[in-house]
Amino acid sequence: MSHNHDHTHENSNATKNITVAFWLNLFFVFVELIGGILTNSIAILSDALHDFGDCLSLAVAWAFQKKSTQKRDRKYSYGYKRFSLLGSVFLSGVLFISSLFVFIESVKRILSPHDVHAQGMMWIALFGILINGLAALRLKKGSSLNERAVFLHIMEDVLGWIAVLVASVVMQFVYFPILDPILSILISIWVLYNVFRNLRATFTIMLQATPESVDMNELEQQIRNIEDVQSIHDLHLWTMDGESHIMTLHVVTESVECEELKQKIVETAQPFHIEHVTIEMERPDTQCFHTCD
Repeated sequence: MSHNHDHTHENSNATKNITVAFWLNLFFVFVELIGGILTNSIAILSDALHDFGDCLSLAVAWAFQKKSTQKRDRKYSYGYKRFSLLGSVFLSGVLFISSLFVFIESVKRILSPHDVHAQGMMWIALFGILINGLAALRLKKGSSLNERAVFLHIMEDVLGWIAVLVASVVMQFVYFPILDPILSILISIWVLYNVFRNLRATFTIMLQATPESVDMNELEQQIRNIEDVQSIHDLHLWTMDGESHIMTLHVVTESVECEELKQKIVETAQPFHIEHVTIEMERPDTQCFHTCD
């Protein structure tokens, strides 16, 4: 039994939204590089590296999203959905290296402070809020989880520029040159925290852990409550990419209407976002030949 859904329009919109966000970020990277050099701000230069990582994120996310929509074939029997996870690992590595570099350079700046052009920082921060805000608005209406993830990433940049704006305003009235590298360190720590969180989620999926969004006890109870289901065992549940879940299970029943019973189980699984269900029916007096641990 198969369920086909037409996601062509949604995928097209997601691609366009990510493309617009990519070009806005790439344009602003060059603005930040020039502005960071002119203002002597390590915070702005560090965010330029971060935004360059964002550009890579958007480009790779677009490429892997396109790849992940390919249908299954003899080489990848479940399709290409997990290709999106490869992008997550790659981007996390890029952000980790760039954030570590910024962290080290910021510590050097604290030990040897440099004057910065606070007013120039303020104008660049305002421009940063505008550019990243436009990208965020473009992605805000997106319906896919991919777009939501990119939206949160862009919003992180917006909040970072708000922090730079506050610091630049403060430094116009108070001489506090190490505020700039301190701000960079805080941004780097925030980025590294999210990198490790994303890697943890990615590797959890790769190791075929049960999706966190699914209440296994509730799912099992609802299946057991279906009429003619005597018991279930050897239930396995994992996710391809955090969105598409897969379940296999053995159902013990005396019913002769196996197809109807399978349909009820599939319908019970749908609210849990389980798209692919494989069911093996067994009679009560039949020995299970699998290792059901």
